[in-house]
Amino acid sequence: MPLPPLASPAIGVGTWAWGNQFLWGYQPGQDRALEACFRRAVALGLHFFDTADSYGTGRFNGRSEVLLGRFAAALPAEQRQMICVATKLAPFPWRLGRQGLEPALQASRRRLQGKLDRVQLHWSTARYAPWQEAPLLQGLADGVGAGVVPQLGISNFGPEGLRRIHGLLAQRGVQLSSVQVQMSLLAPQAIGPGGLVAVARELGVEVIAYSPLALGLLTRPAGELPPLPSGPRGWLFRRLWPNLQPLLARVEQIASGRGASMAAVALNWCRAHGAMPIPGLRSEQQAEAAAAAMTWNLEPAERLDLDRLALSQPAQARMPANPFGSR
Repeated sequence: MPLPPLASPAIGVGTWAWGNQFLWGYQPGQDRALEACFRRAVALGLHFFDTADSYGTGRFNGRSEVLLGRFAAALPAEQRQMICVATKLAPFPWRLGRQGLEPALQASRRRLQGKLDRVQLHWSTARYAPWQEAPLLQGLADGVGAGVVPQLGISNFGPEGLRRIHGLLAQRGVQLSSVQVQMSLLAPQAIGPGGLVAVARELGVEVIAYSPLALGLLTRPAGELPPLPSGPRGWLFRRLWPNLQPLLARVEQIASGRGASMAAVALNWCRAHGAMPIPGLRSEQQAEAAAAAMTWNLEPAERLDLDRLALSQPAQARMPANPFGSR
């Protein structure tokens, strides 16, 4: 039986930058703008917020969860109930056994002030410590079964890993809600035949696309190299830019024809493949731009054209693979 047509998912909010100095230059003086961004996003219908217990660099480790918890706690009760807050717990080498993530889960719940709707394993350990993974997931499933957290997801798993974890959880009657993957026009691996998107759709698991704007590269018009961000992002821009011109030109053309932003085209490409993109938002203007992208969809011909360009990109024009990703 053929699968039903894809519905266009919503757009969520990534909070990696909330506390991250290394890539995003976070400073506490930005907190007021971040709260305004959060409130504007909620008001405009962006109701999924993704964070992680490892977000935040140095002394700001955990800051993303702290800020998200504080902002959510200040919402009126009706709005607070409408949003979904998801965090990811890192399977660090010292987090072992079925209870290995329990202290981390409780710490995240405290930082989020009790507003935790979905817990996710941040990455797979299949490539370096395969024996670590199943007990940790069983422990998280215990938390779902006990009502500590309502939903369970995974992140940085490929199609083989997704099938494995889905089967593991199904044996004990626990639903796998979602799988996160790096997915953008510069990281299109998930959309191929037998890829993660197809397997997730078959299994009824939601796909969440992180870094859908490729750290901002997909928001820049084609042409001369734009002013470079500081730090590692600037290095990445310089390395990838020469090979991106045909793709960026087509994204810009579609955006211009609709009176939309290039970011909206990149986000809607993810949505056209059935994935919910979670761009990192730090301002009210960015929240408004993300919400505007939900008001329209790519035409099938536009999606196919972007697919062709994305999949034909040389390896040196793609985003670096996550080193913790599994097959």
